Amino acid sequence: MLNSNMSIAAVVYAGTMDWQTSPSATVSRKRFHLVGEAETGQVTSLVQYNPGASFPAHAHPGGEEILVLKGIFSDETGDWPKGSYLLNPEGFTHAPYSKAGCRLLVKLRQYPDLQPVRLALDSLKTAEIDGVNAKMLHSNVIEKTIVAQLDEGQVITRKCEGGCEGFVLAGNVKVNGADLGQYDWFRFPDGDSVRIISQGCSLYLKFGAVIQLSSHP
Repeated sequence: MLNSNMSIAAVVYAGTMDWQTSPSATVSRKRFHLVGEAETGQVTSLVQYNPGASFPAHAHPGGEEILVLKGIFSDETGDWPKGSYLLNPEGFTHAPYSKAGCRLLVKLRQYPDLQPVRLALDSLKTAEIDGVNAKMLHSNVIEKTIVAQLDEGQVITRKCEGGCEGFVLAGNVKVNGADLGQYDWFRFPDGDSVRIISQGCSLYLKFGAVIQLSSHP
């Protein structure tokens, strides 16, 4: 278990963590949260594929979310460069690999009953979403997932109905008093308030989904 109690706020500084091995010797990860067994549980991770890395074919009970941060990620559905966003539904099976290497944000067992999503951030229009200039990645009755580009000094304050999760894609930001940089991750439970003060940053933000996740105090 790691940051497994969804009623407690969590902040993880990726730069202070060591890369950990995975079932593939060519793929490593930094896990931000884990509920359940190490290789089959609900998890949020920063994942690194070395050049030539691959995984054998495997299924994804509970679905999978991938945001490509660097390089090119590949599987049977295509080649997905930096800025690609993928949602793979319940039961999806693939054998992923990367010829040149890549870095990913990956979330597992958090998306049952979804239709597949394949999109590129560069193809999305920026729009005002809840008062923030952002690109919409995914939205349903439970959650809303966006990428927000925030100017220096810009402030976001809101109550986290259903909880809030964030990941720093680039730049620096202060979140509820914590100074965060690239690849740092945070999560606040349902009912908390979040105050984000940008120092010039790009953020992955998810609102509403935390309350739906499995939780083990």
